[in-house]
Amino acid sequence: MNVVKVAIVIAAAATLAACTTTEKTASGAGIGAAVGAIASNSVGGAVAGALIGGFGTYLFETADGKCQYRNSRGKIYTTRCHWRR
Repeated sequence: MNVVKVAIVIAAAATLAACTTTEKTASGAGIGAAVGAIASNSVGGAVAGALIGGFGTYLFETADGKCQYRNSRGKIYTTRCHWRR
């Protein structure tokens, strides 16, 4: 059980360190999977948690119609989400 708690803390820290919309969505999915696995003690719960966490994070991050992207030089910029053009 302690390993799971450590994994949740690491995933939460990764979410705080994430910069782009994609990174934040992936981190949200990871946290959702961990929470779902703990709550249901099953693989199905982990999958459901990943879907809910990832999709929920994505919707929250793109609510204003703007997304963050990282270019080939590593610079992060904010512009309209590619699917809203």
